[in-house]
Amino acid sequence: MSLADRFLFVKRDPHSEEVLARGGHPEAHSILQRTGFVSVVRVHENYHRLPTGLDDAEEIRLATRAVARLRSVGHHVTCDDDFDSETTEAHYPTIGDSVAETAERIQAATTTDEVTDALTELTAPHDGVLTALDDALAATADFHQTLGTKHDSVERLLHVAQDALGVLTSSLGALRNAMADVHVHHPLRRECSAEVGPDEREASATCACPPPGPLGIAAPGPISPAAAPVQPRRR
Repeated sequence: MSLADRFLFVKRDPHSEEVLARGGHPEAHSILQRTGFVSVVRVHENYHRLPTGLDDAEEIRLATRAVARLRSVGHHVTCDDDFDSETTEAHYPTIGDSVAETAERIQAATTTDEVTDALTELTAPHDGVLTALDDALAATADFHQTLGTKHDSVERLLHVAQDALGVLTSSLGALRNAMADVHVHHPLRRECSAEVGPDEREASATCACPPPGPLGIAAPGPISPAAAPVQPRRR
């Protein structure tokens, strides 16, 4: 993240009287939305505003909380005096953080068994991420339909929940099941034991890993016991 992305402005617009937030990185945008702000996408700019229909006291409360949350994670916020305070808030892990952790596990995986375990968090039929997402989409569409108002997004939600998400769930589940039967190491990844090879004579040597190749990928070397197929797990 560049330093420029760390700067935001949270101010009341002098013309519209709306409380607007401009600038920042996607992390800041997430914090703003979690504090109640609404994203606005224009042709030449993107920014956030507070919802309509709030009284002044509620606008000040939400804007002050947003400033405190942003500053707590290192963002530099310029704001109106009404929104400025010495308050800070702890940043807690979100549901999205848990899914991102699954992605990190896959990026660091050295075996198909590790990827299988990570994908299970997404594809488990009862409490997996995709099943929960399907339930959330359906519940949102149902809630909106009972309001008696029409919105194109409701039809799109139903389509995603019933069709597109179903295809994604079945395809990813099939890939997970296929990997569960393979039991091999990734050809370009292996755990570093930090052990010096038995034939190494240089006192400065720290491990027997081959030097990194282009893009930081270790150059392929001779097959070693660490690169052998993983033994099937006991049933």
